[in-house]
Amino acid sequence: MSDRNELFLTCPKGLEGLLLEEAIGLGLEEAREHTSAIRGLADMETAYRLCLWSRLANRVLLVLKRFPMKNAEDLYNGVLDVDWHDHMVPDGTLAVEFSGHGSGIDNTHFGALKVKDAIVDKLRTPSGERPSIDKFSPDLRIHLRLDRGEAILSLDLSGSSLHQRGYRLQQGAAPLKENLAAAVLIRAGWPRMAAEGAALADPMCGVGTFLVEGAMIAADIAPNLNRIHWGFDAWLGHVPAIWKKLHEEATERAEIGMAKPPLWIRGYEADPRLIQPARNNIERAGLSHWIKIYQGEVATFEPRPDQNQKGLVICNPPYGERLGDEASLLYLYQNLGERLRQACLNWEAAVFTGAPDLGKRMGIRSHKQYSFWNGALPCKLLLIKVTPDQFVTGERRTPEQRQAEREQAESVVEAPVQQQFNKNGNPIKPAPVVIEQPRLSEGGQMFANRLQKNLKALGKWVKREGIDCYRVYDADMPEYSMAIDLYHDWVHVQEYAAPKSVDPEKASARMFDALAAIPQALNIDKSRVIVKRRERQSGTKQYERQSAQGKFTEVMEGGVKLLVNLTDYLDTGLFLDHRPIRMRIQKEAAGKRFLNLYCYTATASVHAAKGGARSTTSVDLSKTYLDWARRNLSLNGFSDKNRLEQGDVMAWLDACREEYDLIFIDPPTFSNSKRMEGIFDVQRDHVQLLDLAMARLAPGGVLYFSNNFRKFVLDEHLAARYAVEEITASTIDPDFARNSKIHRAWKITAR
Repeated sequence: MSDRNELFLTCPKGLEGLLLEEAIGLGLEEAREHTSAIRGLADMETAYRLCLWSRLANRVLLVLKRFPMKNAEDLYNGVLDVDWHDHMVPDGTLAVEFSGHGSGIDNTHFGALKVKDAIVDKLRTPSGERPSIDKFSPDLRIHLRLDRGEAILSLDLSGSSLHQRGYRLQQGAAPLKENLAAAVLIRAGWPRMAAEGAALADPMCGVGTFLVEGAMIAADIAPNLNRIHWGFDAWLGHVPAIWKKLHEEATERAEIGMAKPPLWIRGYEADPRLIQPARNNIERAGLSHWIKIYQGEVATFEPRPDQNQKGLVICNPPYGERLGDEASLLYLYQNLGERLRQACLNWEAAVFTGAPDLGKRMGIRSHKQYSFWNGALPCKLLLIKVTPDQFVTGERRTPEQRQAEREQAESVVEAPVQQQFNKNGNPIKPAPVVIEQPRLSEGGQMFANRLQKNLKALGKWVKREGIDCYRVYDADMPEYSMAIDLYHDWVHVQEYAAPKSVDPEKASARMFDALAAIPQALNIDKSRVIVKRRERQSGTKQYERQSAQGKFTEVMEGGVKLLVNLTDYLDTGLFLDHRPIRMRIQKEAAGKRFLNLYCYTATASVHAAKGGARSTTSVDLSKTYLDWARRNLSLNGFSDKNRLEQGDVMAWLDACREEYDLIFIDPPTFSNSKRMEGIFDVQRDHVQLLDLAMARLAPGGVLYFSNNFRKFVLDEHLAARYAVEEITASTIDPDFARNSKIHRAWKITAR
């Protein structure tokens, strides 16, 4: 081979410019950018150096040959023309990767097969020896890229992708690749800051990738120094002497770097399950004395080692996995912004985000933004200087005021911290720094005003009735389409999915405005706001588990205690709109046998027991909800004389021969559970359901029937058999007065 070889360095999309700068610094000549790659010329020493030192490349490909091709035969002959005896032994192992299409090659598998056939045919010996295929750990990995009628045949010097440094054997749900993390650090200016002795902190460190990559940069450790297997190990063109020299130089540089006093590098992670994996990764990288990991929420993140220390806060906030998650992340970004403003004055920050609109909600401006790709996801890197003139507050400042604030902040940090004493010689405690909260947008303030107005209007009623949980907002303003319920000191927000006619960006912005307003308007901590997205449901989807936190909150209603779960399901276990019916049941239940059909979590049964019912029977198909019902009854001391039955309500009623004095039925609109016979449709089946239930009603008894199907029409023929009275208006409390169609209810008795 010649002294200078053509090299292709591949990289994630968006890193080409950074990789170009890095590769030129490592000796690549005549370098140029391509899509997700750069190319240039280099001798073997430079090629090895790129393998060892590139923090950004995925692969280093050494071009063996370029040739034109018009069809599969040209491809075969072009590969066959290479003297493969210079590159591998006849009985070695081989893997081929093919990219591109055209010139009669429309299938990459077919293209790779033709390349493999040519190499095997070239090396086949008279005795029958030939290379075999090993896709996972071959002696030689060959790449062929087809580009506009030209074949570029290359040898992969890397082996496995260079982003796989070897220290990260444990990872979280959505980790950044190591070379992307390094690119973010480089773009954020960390190499310069590290050389100046700056600190590095990650408040959402996951398994520690940013921290390890940052420490390796600071300690001058080659990113691939500890890699065991390389693509050139079994290559016959490998020059071990050159490689050994470069590896020894890199080892010496790492030893010198590690001998320096370590920088202050800290990670914080809220999920306790990631703490040990992060520490294990750091230990494998040999950086345990440089990097420390602590468990903690973003809101308690305290990165400043001392008053004069400057540094970089870097993080990759989590991405939402389900509908509604992105909205919930607003508070995470707000907490991050608050901590930056309160604890990181005069630091720099780099926030790598897949939701740049959320980045705008931190209450602090970014002075630069860079586009990246995390796989197929477009992302932004927001670079921030944490100075008061960049804070977004309610007060408008002139450029001169901002400059004065910047100079004042710089002087505060640079001046030595001196303790002051009063005339008695006692130290004076410095006044706390008050950080003004980011102002609400015009829409957010309008929404906050509406919430406060509703809260005030309901205040006297809530206090008089002793109500602990109620609805404070239900799409009062069409552009802010959500329901907001208070559960003691928790807020439960259900975002109604915007219709397709609404611009998704506008809908998202309004949702963020509303979420920013809720804690301020209701005077509740952001950590106690739960956000979900509610869409048109089918079947039992609304009852399906959305999360698995298993956290129950105790609330009060009408003198009984009830358990709600605000996180795991769309519904919380308590239908607030049925409060009046439950209270009516409590008042009428004394001495009566009560039957609760489709009982859900049996809140109506708890009220009946509270009202002195002789017995209660609660029927539902779901074991999960019956277990919940059992807990509700037990919580109030009503375990005796309160029966729970699991089964399909229609089948259960058909088999039942008992009588009940008071019956409550609140069926689903539609159900097709595998554990029931057939499909239940409330419009189609309500007559049969009511006939079966009325057959179980004792003389003088009362049946209450309710459902929330907006288009429901009660069969007119029922009035010929029973006394039917619609009582909807009396079953809607003031908190649902704005939504009179939340449900309909009837009182039914025997004629």
